[in-house]
Formats: sequence, structure tokens, C-alpha cells
Amino acid sequence: MSESTQKQQASNAELEALVATADTGGRNPTGPVGKFLAGVALVWALFQIWIASPLPYIIGVGVFNSTETRSIHLAFAIFLAFTAFPAGKKSPRHYVPAMDWILAIVAAGSSAYLYVFYDSISSRPGNPNSVDIAIACIGIILLLLATVRALGAPLAVVAGVFLLYCFGGQSMPGILAWKGASFGAVADNQWLSTDGVFGVPLGVSTQFVFLFVLFGALLDKAGAGNYFIKIAFASLGHLRGGPAKAAVVASAMTGLISGSSIANVVTTGTFTIPMMKRVGFSAEKAGAVEVASSVNGQLMPPVMGAAAFLMATSLDMAYFDVVTHAFVPAIISYIALVYIVHLEAMKADLKGLPRRSEPSPLLVFVFRFLAGFGAIAAVGFAVYYGLGWLKPIAGAGSSWIVGLLLAGVYVWLAKSCSAYPDLEIDDPNAKIVELPELGPTVKSGLHYILPVVVLVWCLMVERLSPALSAFWATALMIVILLTQRPLFAFFRKGSDVKEKLKQGYDELIEGLISGARNMIGIGIATAAAGIIVGAVSLTGVGLVLAELVEIMSMGNVLLMLMLTAVLSLILGMGLPTTANYIVVSSLLAPVIVELGQQNGLIVPLIAVHLFVFYFGIMADVTPPVGLASFAAAAVSGGDPIKTGFVAFFYCLRTAALPFLFIFNTDLLLIDVTWVQGIFVFIMATIAILVFAASTQGYFFARSRWYESVLLLLIAFTLFRPGFWMDMVSPRYDMVGPAQIEQLKDTPVGLDMRMTIIGENEAGSEREFVIILPVGEGSTGMEKLESSGLTIIKDESGNYIVDDVGYDSVAQAAGLDFDQQILKIWVPVDHLPKELMYIPAFLVLGLIIVIQRRRNKLGSDKGEDALNAAAAGNA
Repeated sequence: MSESTQKQQASNAELEALVATADTGGRNPTGPVGKFLAGVALVWALFQIWIASPLPYIIGVGVFNSTETRSIHLAFAIFLAFTAFPAGKKSPRHYVPAMDWILAIVAAGSSAYLYVFYDSISSRPGNPNSVDIAIACIGIILLLLATVRALGAPLAVVAGVFLLYCFGGQSMPGILAWKGASFGAVADNQWLSTDGVFGVPLGVSTQFVFLFVLFGALLDKAGAGNYFIKIAFASLGHLRGGPAKAAVVASAMTGLISGSSIANVVTTGTFTIPMMKRVGFSAEKAGAVEVASSVNGQLMPPVMGAAAFLMATSLDMAYFDVVTHAFVPAIISYIALVYIVHLEAMKADLKGLPRRSEPSPLLVFVFRFLAGFGAIAAVGFAVYYGLGWLKPIAGAGSSWIVGLLLAGVYVWLAKSCSAYPDLEIDDPNAKIVELPELGPTVKSGLHYILPVVVLVWCLMVERLSPALSAFWATALMIVILLTQRPLFAFFRKGSDVKEKLKQGYDELIEGLISGARNMIGIGIATAAAGIIVGAVSLTGVGLVLAELVEIMSMGNVLLMLMLTAVLSLILGMGLPTTANYIVVSSLLAPVIVELGQQNGLIVPLIAVHLFVFYFGIMADVTPPVGLASFAAAAVSGGDPIKTGFVAFFYCLRTAALPFLFIFNTDLLLIDVTWVQGIFVFIMATIAILVFAASTQGYFFARSRWYESVLLLLIAFTLFRPGFWMDMVSPRYDMVGPAQIEQLKDTPVGLDMRMTIIGENEAGSEREFVIILPVGEGSTGMEKLESSGLTIIKDESGNYIVDDVGYDSVAQAAGLDFDQQILKIWVPVDHLPKELMYIPAFLVLGLIIVIQRRRNKLGSDKGEDALNAAAAGNA
């Protein structure tokens, strides 16, 4: 064995250990113990498939309520956490110590206590006995220990602080003080009810996340991950800096099947980083490109690193709506990263990799389009509009028709794919690098798209729950894993069909076990984050934090957002993305909304939750902790801290987007039509490309400092044209409530605003702004009354809310009895904000002309210098 091969194997072993330590557990015992633990993971996966399927309800056996499923889910997760994750660096990796067995069994027993004694516990709500309290104390302590093992100390420390606050609130200073709680009250809140550990976060992990993680693991085990990488390289690898562009697209696609930044880096990075270095990228830049693209994989719908399901549940919003709102920022973020890579290649004059043959122009156009716009989006549109008509025609029978169509299409695709050789995983360190052919590469794995078709059909057309949708997609993946290799062998007229069937079965079992091990950290994280959520609900500390943050931000929304971003980054350095999102969103999301109201900015909750989520993801990049940067540096051989800083610089567009969609919710497709949505997407794409050019200091040529500043202003104008237009042509005329009759000419349905003085949930008086659609009527007062609002003038001359109709538009807007109306913002005729695009594009065109001319002059001077040198040599 050569020295280079030995080094490569050692490097691969280190990377596998890094992923295991962060995601699946660094301990991997062999022999009977290893088989037993694999069996536990397999049983966990089968249990999750069972509870997600309709079978329990059909046959009437094995039906569990939500509390029981959460109890069993955590029992599996915490048992595997103590057996799969070593206690420390010196703890054994190849066997499980006796103490860990004891901890695992006791912890799993404490978690399963709610399932075993469910009837008894439910018969004494809020009145735990001594056994309940003892089990709760043991369970919480062991959960915190498991958290330290699986996720590190920070989350356990934060949860521990909130626990101590539950007991010692009376000793806290100032506004932090509260009466405190007894052991019984805390035990009931944290362990015996659904407010704490077994609350919403763990419920989301149990009901939704596991199936999607399992779906991704099975898809990857079937070969889809390698297929996505090959497609990306075949379609983009020949361009300037092609391997880096391919890395971005490959990471976007593998991000669909993996919720882990580190796993994304290692999966695609071992192949893409050496190729990027080969075409001229430095070790740090190659690693940074992979980090930026892999981390952004968590932004990509439909999985979004499990955050989509948490958002849907906590906001009581349809999962499909969450994915819709998250779509545009995720796509334009990836488009910008591809453009950043292009600019880096232009600056360094890098080339691409050679092709074996030139594919058809049509095929190249299609796959470049899909790479830029998102393959999953294209599949979604195709399914929704291509098959959606079946639902109203066939009704309940449409699912059977689609099932038969899928079976036929799958067999046909298997026959087509079998005509091409299986895609092998290339050695990235091979001396000769040649791109795979685009046509054969694409055609060799088209059957991998079918499970995504099923997922989209169930979510978008059938409108099934995410759990049931993931179940049917997973069921198809199980069928594909069991049958793809035997079918290929049959169509290739091979004699090893039985052997291939066994291979498919083995891959299925490995995929189920892998999916379960990937879920250990998420299960523990959501349970530990539940401690924090439970403490907030028990103590009311959320309102206290709101006051503290308001004091620190001095009531300024932008400063408040910056503080939230910094807090998300700091917490994210020690917490996994899911736990970070739960903690920060539960504490600060309501605060941002309230402060926004006080400043006249109506911020939808989904925008705030996405804001927190984006900055939680950024923590995987940010030095000095960013584990994704360390993983990339291990592959590239570069400096991990420098890799992290370069990656953070590449991710500036990801950091800018949350601020932009807070102030311009059109980016989240909130209250926009399809036509407006397409226009928003186009303008946002142009804006993010201009922003990338500004931060990179290169557009059509190297930018002068003032050109970079102008590009930044242009990008801001394209993202938020209303900022400038409101200065030129205000949308509202602010009048006192005495001038209410000015509303009489306002068209019905337009949004008016009111500045209100009222009490918040804590009873403190505050000033805030509400939005109220204008109702029907011939006078201003009648328009208010048709919206459910009646106001009167008191003895002091103040206008007070006298009545709010039940379930009316006014009640939904946040109006209540005895609130005082200070101002009314009457909508007036104003210029459309889109007019600001005109000066922005004029300045952009001027910069393009100047830079192209400068670029041409530079090229001409270069040619003259070469000619002069050639003449001198002659």
C-alpha cells in the first residue's frame, strides 16, 4: 500500500470519526453488543414507521397517543445516547462500560415511565406523588448528562440555568424575581406534563422529523447522494471554477436529504474540495465554498434541518405554507453562492475540467436551469400542475391511479437506467480527472426522483400531514432499496438476481439503522430544549426577557434584531441548529413582534422565526467553534480558522437576507399573487447577485471602492424599494382620531393603521400599532363599525375603544376594550414603490458600462504588452 493511499485512508477515518462524534456517536462496538445496539436502532426506526403509518388505525392494534409516542421516542434516543456517545475523550470506543449500561437503562426507564404508567399519571393531573417526583428528578438529571455527551455542555448549561431559575426565582434581583416553585410543581411541569421535556419540540421530533431524516438516510443509502454529486459535476464542472459551482449545487441537493452541516461537508467535500484545489482554488477557499454551500443545505425546503416542522407546529401553520415562505430566500441564497464562486474564478482566471464529450445544448440548458432554480421546485410544479387535475376528477381513487402510474413508471425507469453502468464513487485524489458524461449520468438514476414526486403529491395535492406524506415517500424508498438492484440485474440479463436482492435488503437495514443513529442528537436536543420551554411557561420569564431586551435595544427594532442575531450566533456555537432555533424563537420571537408593533412595523411571526433560524445556521460557520469549517479544513488541509472566516465572508448574503425579509415580507411570498411572486423572485435574484458583486469587490472588472458602495445601495434598493419611496411619496396620512371622517373616501379592503395605547400580557402599558382593513360604509365611523370596532370620546377628549365585535376583524387585529387611540394612519394615493427600480437600474447600467470599458482597456494593454515582449524577443 502506497504512502499516499495510507494518508488518504487515515484522513477518511478522521472525517468519519468527526461526523460520528457530532452526529451519530463516536462509539461503535463490535460483536454481539454491536449487533444488539444496531437492533435497538432498527426497532426504533420500525416503531417510528409504524406510528406514522395508517396501519394501526386500520387494524386497531398498536395505537398510541402523542404522550405515549413521545415517551417511547425519548426512551430510544436516551438509551442510544449513553451507549453510542462516549463520556469523554478517554472513554472506550469499542465497547460499552458497565456504568454506561446502567445509565442507559435507568434513563430509558425514566423516559418510558410516562408510557408504562400513563393511566395512573393522567388520573392525578398536577398532583404528583413521591415516586413521580423521584422519577422526574432522575430523568432530568440523566437527560442533561445525555445532552452533554451527544451535543456538548452548552445546551445542558443553558437548560440547567433555567431549571435553577424555576426553584430560586425568589432570590433573583429586580424584575427577574418570582415566587419560585416546589419540586413537585417543577416535576409535574417538566416531566409529567406536555409543557416541558415531553412538549412540542419533542413531539415534532417524534411525529415529523424522524421520518424525514429516515427518508434522507434511505435515499442516500440507495445511491442518490452520489447521483446528485455526479449530475452537478457533469452539468457544471466544465465552467470557470466548475468544481466549486458543482459543489454548491451538489450540496444544495444533498441538503435535501441531510439535516447536518457537518455530514454535508464530509459527504460532498471529500469529492469536491480536492477538485476545487486542482483547478486553482486555495485550500481555505475550497473548504470555505464547501462549508458555505453545505451549511445552506439546511435552508433548503422541504426538510430545512427539521426547523420547518417546528415552525409549522409552533406557529400553528400548514407545513406547506412554511415551505412556501422559506423557498425564495433559500433559492436566491444558493444562486448568489454560485455567482460568488464565478466571481472568484474570474478574479483568479480559473478554468474548468475537461469533458469526455459535448452533450446536447437542450440537455445542458435544462440542467443549468434546474441547478439555478431548484430541481425540487421544478418537480413540485410538475406534480402539482401535471397530476393535480386527477384529484378533482377521480376523487378518492386518485391515489390508487397515481400508485399504479408510479409502479409502471418505476419499472420503466429501472429498465431505462439499467442500460447505463452504476455510478461509482470516484477517487478525488486520482491524477487524471475527467467529468462524467451528462446524458448517461442523468439517465442512470432518474428513479430517485419518484420518492420526491410522492412526497410532493402527498403534501401539495392530497394535503396529507407531513408525517403521513413522509411515510408514503419512505415506503416507496423501501420498495426501491429492495428492488432496484434485482431489477437492474434482471434487465441486464444477469444471473445474480438473488444476490442483488440480498444486497438490497442489507442496504435497507443499514439505512434504517443509519437514520435512527442520525436521530439520536435531534431527539436529545428537542427534549433538552423542552426544559427551557417548560421553564419559560412556568415562570413567565419570557415577559421579563422582553423588558430586558427592550431596555438594551432602547426600543429600536434594528438594534433588537442585531442583538437577536448575535445571541443566535453565540448560542449556535454550542447548540445544534434545531435546539438553537427552539431556544431563541421561544424567548425572542414574541419580543421582536411586540417591538415592531411599537415602532409601526408589523412583523409576521414566520419572518421572525426564519430570522432566528438563519442566524442559528450561521453559527456552524462562525469561528472559533464552527465545526463545519473544521471538517472542511480536515479535507482541504487548510487552516480551519481561516477557512471559517472566508466561509463567513461568503455567507454574508445569508446574514443579510433575514434583515431584508423582516422589512420586506414580499421575499417570503406573504400576501402576494403568483405573478407578483415571480416578479419578486426575479428582482430578489438580481439584487442578491448585485450584493454578492459588491461584497466580492468584482463585477465585470475589479470594483473601485465607490463602485462597491453604489452596488450595495443598488442591491438595497432592489430588495426594499419602499424605503426610499416612502420618503418621496408616503403611503399614509397620520391624523388624530378626531379626523376619522377622512376614512370615508378610502376604498374598502385597504389596510389602515392605528397607534394604540393598551396593556400587554404582563399588565404594563405600551404604545403599539395595529393594522385594520377598511370596512364598508358611507362615513368614517361606519367603516370602523363594519370592521367590528366602536369608539367613543371620553370626558378628557381621548378616543377610547368602547366595543369590539366577537370574532371580528377588529378583534383579530388586536383591539380590545378601553384601549386609547392616539393616531389613525389613513391610506392615501401614493406612487408605486417599483418606480425606484428605474434609477437603480440606470446606475447599475452605468457601472456595467464603466467596468466593461475598463476591462477591455486592461485586456488591450495586456495584449500590447505581450506583442511588445514578442517583438523584443524577435
